[in-house]
Amino acid sequence: MDINIYTILLTRLYGDVIAKEAIIRLIDIIERHQNKIADRLFSFDLSRDVCNPVLLITYPDQVQTFNQPHLKTLRAFCKKHFQNIVSGIHILPFFLWSSDDGFSVMNYRKVDPSYGNWDDIEAIGTSFDLMIDSVLNHASAQGDWFQAFIQNEVPYNNYFVTIEGNPDLSKVVRPRTSPLLTTVQTRSGLKKVWTTFGSDQVDLDYKNPEVLLEMIDIILLYISHGARYLRLDAIAYLWKVIGTSCIHLPQTHTVVQLLRSILNDVAPDVKIITETNVPHHENISYFGNGTNEAHLVYNFALPPLVLHTLLTGNATALSEWAANLELPSRETTFFNFLASHDGIGLNPVRGILSAVEIDQLVKRILDHGGLISYKTMADGTQSPYEMNISYFDAVSNPNTDEPLSLKVDRFMAAYAIALSLKGIPGIYFHSIVGSRSWLAGPQKTEQNRSINRQKFDRDALSSALSNPDTLQAQVYRRFQRLLSQYRNTPAFHPYGNQKIIQAGKEIFCVLRSSCNGKDSILCLQNVTSACQSYQNILLQPYQTVWIDYPDPSILI
Repeated sequence: MDINIYTILLTRLYGDVIAKEAIIRLIDIIERHQNKIADRLFSFDLSRDVCNPVLLITYPDQVQTFNQPHLKTLRAFCKKHFQNIVSGIHILPFFLWSSDDGFSVMNYRKVDPSYGNWDDIEAIGTSFDLMIDSVLNHASAQGDWFQAFIQNEVPYNNYFVTIEGNPDLSKVVRPRTSPLLTTVQTRSGLKKVWTTFGSDQVDLDYKNPEVLLEMIDIILLYISHGARYLRLDAIAYLWKVIGTSCIHLPQTHTVVQLLRSILNDVAPDVKIITETNVPHHENISYFGNGTNEAHLVYNFALPPLVLHTLLTGNATALSEWAANLELPSRETTFFNFLASHDGIGLNPVRGILSAVEIDQLVKRILDHGGLISYKTMADGTQSPYEMNISYFDAVSNPNTDEPLSLKVDRFMAAYAIALSLKGIPGIYFHSIVGSRSWLAGPQKTEQNRSINRQKFDRDALSSALSNPDTLQAQVYRRFQRLLSQYRNTPAFHPYGNQKIIQAGKEIFCVLRSSCNGKDSILCLQNVTSACQSYQNILLQPYQTVWIDYPDPSILI
């Protein structure tokens, strides 16, 4: 246990006096969890580890059946349909919650009984590697902690960020249009609390070391229950200093460094993944020096760039961006995804795509039946923040009579691009089963993001996947073939090498090789609806060609 590094980092956050007290508490927390974590890591089925992991992103209640806890249903469904094509599952928040489909956590240690219990979580972990969310920035206004805050109960009366007077908060970066501060009546009078993401999600005050220690205890609990990936939700906003942007502050990076140091000692096989939906150069700052912060960061620029590429039939911007992707060490890589429970963020491509190109992207999404969510800028104006639509409908206009087969080809081309790039891919449940936009969702919940959060009846979805005439089955079977090839190709190792090759604007071309360079594969992707050629290879519309380099033997 590296107590020295813990002391340095805690001192950086709180000063010498408080750090000396906090380190004693921290060691006690670690020791309480250490044995169970060691047992849990020892029980991992290492034979299940694969060269190229793939994670499925899903809600705990994504598939449902009568009179069965959702997590049991999910495990059975995933074992039947996804066992051989994904290696892990990111189960979105399964704790007691009040809003935001789980991200307003009421109790961080208790599984929502409608989903199941910790035994169900651990059971999924026996078949798949688990990613568990650590919702560090905020807690539910309806949860026990905030209700105790309202009653002025110790220690919770100092758990949340409060603001006195009327300080200048104009520099604060906002991801939402809702008010930054929310006034609440407490036992000790009216208080203004900080609510970055909305009034039901109150920001925790990490200037109080008790909050940090509480969250470390919770994170170690998750690992003891089988987490192999820890997703740090909205981590960029963690620390607040009046007069600053309150995003990416040095103290936030110090907290991530502390978590990484603890994992290095207690659970070195567990990986940290940071979720920061911000411009690309800010996003990759969470790699730190390559050894001291996140193991993975979400590749947030990828979804809108791939979408721009396929809607314009022009891979120039994608190729130029990908050619400049750099990682600080062999211990880091990207989490490559196209769709998730959230929308398709626009901030990550500001500075990569022009303002005109972004506006055109927004217009196309509206034409495809999608919605646009906005954020408040420093000057009070509103700017498009994310596009809300299923990724299938994003890449193809559902209102045209274009053949369905061509739409499926274009959709799979998007994922072939994502898979061809260095990193660990994450496939959203709705993508792997070819979901269309759930237009009734936003009307029902008054939340734009509901458009790609529809839940399924287990039997109905299983029936659709077994019927070759359905869109769901066509997409699912294409994923089966694509992911099987991906997972069994050493050149696609997430920490391997890549080189972008200029093959003309109509073709995205990347050469991948294994870490030792012994295995190479050339990935060619036609991004247009017309035939294209590269050297002596003819590519049909939206065709993916993966070629053992230099032997052209793998065609998909």
